[in-house]
Amino acid sequence: MSTNVTFAATIAVLLAVLQPHAPKRIVFFGDSLTAGYGVNPDQSFPALIKHRIDSLHLNYAVVNAGVSGETSADGLSRINWVLRQPVDIFVLELGANDGLRGIPLPGTSANLQSIIDAVRLKYPSARIVLAGMEIPPSMGPAYTAEFRKIFPALAAKNHTALIPFLLKNVGGIPRLNQPDGIHPNPAGQHIVAANVWNILKPLL
Repeated sequence: MSTNVTFAATIAVLLAVLQPHAPKRIVFFGDSLTAGYGVNPDQSFPALIKHRIDSLHLNYAVVNAGVSGETSADGLSRINWVLRQPVDIFVLELGANDGLRGIPLPGTSANLQSIIDAVRLKYPSARIVLAGMEIPPSMGPAYTAEFRKIFPALAAKNHTALIPFLLKNVGGIPRLNQPDGIHPNPAGQHIVAANVWNILKPLL
């Protein structure tokens, strides 16, 4: 082998070693809570998570795939489109709109399960985080209680990480929500981001 070929091969190896690895991808897949309805894009909790990741110099890209008004059925209808790009961590936040509309709970559970199945089929090594939700008691005590059970049941069945309640310390607190009483304001978004980070951090 000539000296020139050996030198070229050595340079190629060095470049491969020194070149930064492509970032892993965290996909936040949800409704208006994920999309950051009513706040600036950089104030949404996925954006705040991204700021924290960058401050720690972790090699992750964050994708906000939230769509306002989306139900679990809507999410299922578009999951394959979202999965066209690689996913390393998938944060699933859907179901709240189902509950607020009184959609039969078996359907919500089945849709969320199908989304989880789609992620696992396409990216078997991806880590999945399920965001637990609760709905106002005005929906009736029986429906409200059964709705709350969906998320821990799915997390246990699928061995996923679980955020027990995405809006913990935010939901129902006027000063942390927008006038609609549903969507967190910028201060509330910081608390939501902390709720998510507590579960997400060990997976990074």
